[in-house]
Amino acid sequence: MARLGAVATAAACLLAFVQSASNTPVHQVIQMLTEMKSKGKIAMEAEKKTMATYTEWVDDRITELGFEIKTANSDIEELSAFLEKTQATIDDLASKLGKLDTDIAQLESDKNAATKQRETENDEFVKAQEDYSESVDALAAAIQVLKAQGYDRPQAEMMLQKMAVKTRGMRRVLAAFLEEKNQKQPGAPEVSAYESQTGGVIELLEKLLVKFKDELKGVEEAETNSAHAYDLEMLHMDNTIKALSADRDEKAVRKGELAGKFAQAKGQLTTTKADLAEDKKMLSDTQAIFEMKKKTFETNQEVRAAELEAIAKAIEIISAPDVAASYKSHVKLVQVAKRPVGSHGAMLLQEGSETSAARMAARHEAASLLRNRAASLSSKLLAAVAEDVLANPFAKVITMIEELLAKLKEEAAAEADHKKWCDGELKANKLKREKHTTAVDTLAAQVELLGSQIQTMAEELATLAKEQAALAEAMAEATADRQKEKATNEATIKDAVAAQEALKKALEILREFYSSVAEASLVQTKRQVPEMAAYKGMGGSSKGVIGMLEVIESDFSRLETDTRASEDQAASEYKTFMADSQAAKDTKHKREVQLKLDKDQTEFEQEQVKKDLVSALRKLDAANKYYDELKPACLEVHVSYEERVARRQEEIAALRQAYEILDKKGKGAEA
Repeated sequence: MARLGAVATAAACLLAFVQSASNTPVHQVIQMLTEMKSKGKIAMEAEKKTMATYTEWVDDRITELGFEIKTANSDIEELSAFLEKTQATIDDLASKLGKLDTDIAQLESDKNAATKQRETENDEFVKAQEDYSESVDALAAAIQVLKAQGYDRPQAEMMLQKMAVKTRGMRRVLAAFLEEKNQKQPGAPEVSAYESQTGGVIELLEKLLVKFKDELKGVEEAETNSAHAYDLEMLHMDNTIKALSADRDEKAVRKGELAGKFAQAKGQLTTTKADLAEDKKMLSDTQAIFEMKKKTFETNQEVRAAELEAIAKAIEIISAPDVAASYKSHVKLVQVAKRPVGSHGAMLLQEGSETSAARMAARHEAASLLRNRAASLSSKLLAAVAEDVLANPFAKVITMIEELLAKLKEEAAAEADHKKWCDGELKANKLKREKHTTAVDTLAAQVELLGSQIQTMAEELATLAKEQAALAEAMAEATADRQKEKATNEATIKDAVAAQEALKKALEILREFYSSVAEASLVQTKRQVPEMAAYKGMGGSSKGVIGMLEVIESDFSRLETDTRASEDQAASEYKTFMADSQAAKDTKHKREVQLKLDKDQTEFEQEQVKKDLVSALRKLDAANKYYDELKPACLEVHVSYEERVARRQEEIAALRQAYEILDKKGKGAEA
């Protein structure tokens, strides 16, 4: 650039030398060289300043890229470690969730098995309780009958056998009686007949009554203990299942959160790796371009220094008194007339054939030089100038060189400005594309994460709806069953109360009648001694009937008591079940309402993020489109900027050399 300006200045000064008549040409040349030296120094300093600014920018950029690369490597290590740790945690949670599911299923199975076993034990208890209760009642009735009648042992045993046929509970009593009888030691005295003769039987039956009552009590205590143990086991299992389910839900939520963070970190890792590769490429390109420009700068500085040294030496030589004075004394300005000669249009000068021949030789030498350099550089410009040197007058050649140098200078300046503009636009566009790409990747990851959360919420909402429907159905079924059970129990209680009242009236009538008969029989016994046993009425039968009625009354009383107790327990269990179910239903409903709000909020946030993503995509598309527009003007070139500058400098050097030949030969001819 500096040399181009210097040559242009020299051409302009030479043209002024031809056209001016007020000063000597030597003075004008000295002035021209002095201006060239001054401008060369200014250009040299400007180039140094430009290179220093560029070097500072390169150092800052390399430092910045180094920090970015270091930060990216650190981020990649952290993200990789996080992904590895998170994946291990997710796998561990999945394993634990599987184990929890297995444990919960096993507990449910154990619970069902324990419930079936408890039902079986309870059925056995009910049957045993019924058998013992019937046996106790039958024993009580038998003892009452035997105490009321004076049966001897055979009569008593016969009565027991008859009762065993009619009464189911008496069969066990008869079997136990016979077993006790067979175990009695031999040689024992016989029991007296009549009333005293039944004493041994009654004593044995009372002993059996105590035994059966003890066994009934034992059965009931065993049932109570078993039921209590079952309740404790169920409570423990329910608490364990509840704790395991809560732990499972917590781990499932944690696993979902970690999966979302894993996906986000994976996206960040991909983006960071891409940025790292881009930064490394940019660092390498920046260093390579800097080294190339640095070599060009050093070469330019050497050329500029040599040029300034040559110009200073030329000024020193031309400024010597012998050169300036000799030129002023012997050389006169001439007027040039032109006329074409031969095929080359050579000019004939009015001063004489010797000067004309010298200038013609100089032009031929300059044209030959330009042709050779045009061939070596493949320069159409130098080839055209070579032809113009031969085809045009000497003065026009000077003007042509001046205009050509000015044109080359303008082209160099314009190309430098264009290069600077391209570098700035490409850098700004790259930063924009990187920024928008990062934003698009981040927003896309957010959209995916929010979508996963929405899907999870939708699935939980569906589960909650099913569970609430199941609870409502179970509550409705429980209510219907409770109403039916209540109606049945109330009818049973009503019937039992009515039966007890009827039995009381019947017993009052029978007891009053047989009591009066017994008193009348006692009076007759005192007045006379009958020849046969006096008829006392169906005393034995009446006692048997009264005893049976009392047993029946006690059965109805027990039925009423058991039914009322069963009704109270069923009502309490129903109330507890309904309260627990309603509480669970309310909790699930509250969770459903809150979850719907959270889902709506998450969907709203996803829509906002989608809008931001669309905006970021538009900005990225615009940046990519502008980058495509920059490519033809700034990137898609067949010859690099540095090669074009070097070629232009060689063309300028060739023009300067041709100019020196013309100037030297022309001055030699004039001398």
